[in-house]
Amino acid sequence: MKARVFILALALCFVGAAVCFAAADPQIGTWKLNEARSKIAAGSPKFTTVVYEAVGDSVKVTVDGTGSDGKPAHNEWTGKYDGKDYPVTGDPNSDTRSYTKVNAHTLAFTNKKGDNVTISGRGVVSANGKTRTVTLNGTDPSGKKFTSSAVYDKQ
Repeated sequence: MKARVFILALALCFVGAAVCFAAADPQIGTWKLNEARSKIAAGSPKFTTVVYEAVGDSVKVTVDGTGSDGKPAHNEWTGKYDGKDYPVTGDPNSDTRSYTKVNAHTLAFTNKKGDNVTISGRGVVSANGKTRTVTLNGTDPSGKKFTSSAVYDKQ
């Protein structure tokens, strides 16, 4: 009986910690692109849905949309906001991505292919937590530079 109570208490602690982590991180959730408020540059990828979710003490980011080549795009990243490179799967233009927490509502990120930076930018969640604005600078596969600003609405 004591073992059962201990296991239940331990499980509740893990659930509580995960809920606190998600509540403390305004990035966590599903974000849909608001095309009317966004300025997506030609040659820039258009990410229509971005999902941030807590996975233990890390964050998983799942991105869906259209790549710079106009084809459907899907990629995933799991890591921490510690500025270290973690692998990206599904993105032909990057092997790794790093995130750094600038402040409670702002993340800076960098995508790399090998040692070369392909995209860098910032994601800022509004004070009310309902919108997220992502500005990015990058280089498309043909070497052309682009800058985009995408506004996302929390779902």
